[in-house]
Amino acid sequence: MKEGQVTHSTFTIERILPASKERSFAAWANADSKRRWFACHDDWKTVEYALDFSIGGLESNLVLTPSGNRHVFEGRYYDIVTNERIIYAFGMYVNEIRISVSLVTVVFELLIVGRTRMVFTEQIVLLKDPNLGDFSVEEEVRGRVEGTNAGFDRLEKELS
Repeated sequence: MKEGQVTHSTFTIERILPASKERSFAAWANADSKRRWFACHDDWKTVEYALDFSIGGLESNLVLTPSGNRHVFEGRYYDIVTNERIIYAFGMYVNEIRISVSLVTVVFELLIVGRTRMVFTEQIVLLKDPNLGDFSVEEEVRGRVEGTNAGFDRLEKELS
């Protein structure tokens, strides 16, 4: 990627959650619950977290890595249909440098009583900052998918 360029990528993760649509959706809507499962890595420490789960509402999450890097998630909710879908956009920052902007859609579908299919789709605009050095789109997307899956592993435990 040349300096100043952007790259687009999309990924989808589907999970079968061990809970009803109502409980699965509530895990996204409740600040205490979401704070517990939302982290990407076990060794990252959440320093600040806020959630206003409403259309137009904001969500922010500041975590510190063991090496001292600051990772910030800043999101806004654009569409919420209770127990059906959530649409939000967010910026991701590392040490005050915005590295990406994403649009996310989360859809909840009842499978059987006590089981819900959650389909998460993230459309990412990866930003290249000349101060970040080498940049691999594949590595960035792979890291995003791995981090999202780690959070969803915690979500499944939260709902068990």
